[in-house]
Amino acid sequence: MKIGLRILLGYFLIVGVAAWLLMNVFVEQVRPGVRFTMEDMAADTALLLAGVVAADVRDNRYGDGMLARLQAATQRPLDAAIGGVAKQSVGYRIYITDVRGIVRFDSAGKAVGQDYSRWNDVYLTLRGKYGARMTREIPNVEASTVMYVAAPVRDGERIIGSLTVAKPISGVKAFIERSQRKVMEWAALLLGLSLLIGVAMTWRIMGTLRKLMVFVADVQAGRKAVMPKLGSSEISTLGHALEAMRAKLEGKDYVETLMHTLTHELKSPIAAIQATAELLEEDMPPEQRRQFLATIQAQNARQRDLIDKLLALVRVEKQQRIDEAEPVDIASLLQDVAGDFRARLEARELQLEVAVDDTPHVRGDVLLLRQALGNLLDNAIGFAPRGSTVRMAARIQGGRLEVSVADAGPGIPAYAEARLFERFYSLPRPDGAKSTGLGLPFVHEVAALHGGSAGVVNGEGGGCHAALLLPLHTERINNT
Repeated sequence: MKIGLRILLGYFLIVGVAAWLLMNVFVEQVRPGVRFTMEDMAADTALLLAGVVAADVRDNRYGDGMLARLQAATQRPLDAAIGGVAKQSVGYRIYITDVRGIVRFDSAGKAVGQDYSRWNDVYLTLRGKYGARMTREIPNVEASTVMYVAAPVRDGERIIGSLTVAKPISGVKAFIERSQRKVMEWAALLLGLSLLIGVAMTWRIMGTLRKLMVFVADVQAGRKAVMPKLGSSEISTLGHALEAMRAKLEGKDYVETLMHTLTHELKSPIAAIQATAELLEEDMPPEQRRQFLATIQAQNARQRDLIDKLLALVRVEKQQRIDEAEPVDIASLLQDVAGDFRARLEARELQLEVAVDDTPHVRGDVLLLRQALGNLLDNAIGFAPRGSTVRMAARIQGGRLEVSVADAGPGIPAYAEARLFERFYSLPRPDGAKSTGLGLPFVHEVAALHGGSAGVVNGEGGGCHAALLLPLHTERINNT
């Protein structure tokens, strides 16, 4: 099933179910609502009539006076159209009982003399309560139901009888059916409009998706493809993301920049090796020869270091996630990094202080973290004045674990602050040595893989403060 059809069916299903539930509840409430209204009106009518005929009932005048006029009024024909429904007769039947429950007056003339004392309307009313009942004139036939609502006939405060107003439910059936029919018509119209809106929305979404699918097909086939105009929707964002992924996958800009910079960086050591090798062809004192050989070895080591770090950087840049994150003991990790650089620290007469708070473990790749912290410590050693102290510390900062390396060197010049994490960008060290410029980019990529970040700033008291910020072990790491 195509995505457009799935969207349309899902939308229509949601709207349809919601409309059906709403209309079903509404329709089901129409019938009892009308009945409650009818009962309310019947109760008012019974109460008013009971007050009007109270004197006739007290004087036992059931065949003349007000009751005679009331009976005549109920038999008069009508010619009315109410809500589109024709009405030709009075729907009320009125009967009155004495205090014993014996019917003494019946506007329909069919129950006079009968004992109604056990019917709820009469029984409850004669006892000062609200009396009403619903009775089917024909058993098991819902349409024959008649509503009876009674009110007490009083002589002062004394109850001398009951007056019941009866109204067949069939009299309002036409109104109920008409209301239900209108509700269903509007429900059908609502569903129809919802379907049209759904079709329009799906058509528009599918039109945008089709453009994107054509673009993806062209890219997949290796054809030249221009990103289509997709408006400002989320699909447009997806399209631009695919375009960016395409550029990265093809790697044209990446490879071009990488090869250009790598060639530039390798020119110096290659030229130095070649010039030194040419000089070695001549006769020279052994001491000078040893110096030239040392130069060749140093330049070769520089090339090897450059290539190794570049391969490590490319590998971590291409890595999208940490496949198997494991708990990392930061205290042990810092001690291992310190051990890796013990010889360099001693050679430059530097002291290394390691301070670790009682921090929880983090999760990640131990080897990558060790390499990243090694790069930060290597930079600190290169810029720290001889005989000074380098400090490594780990502490919880702002809900994350901050692992920092600080030195007492010259700090970061203002012109270099924005370029520290650029590939191959490096600052000259106090001893004149030049790094590969790949260490901090590597640290940045490792931090991103762990869901964290890296930063380098000037220290408050001078020197440089480099930090690796990592999420704590309870946080999710890079969607793994």
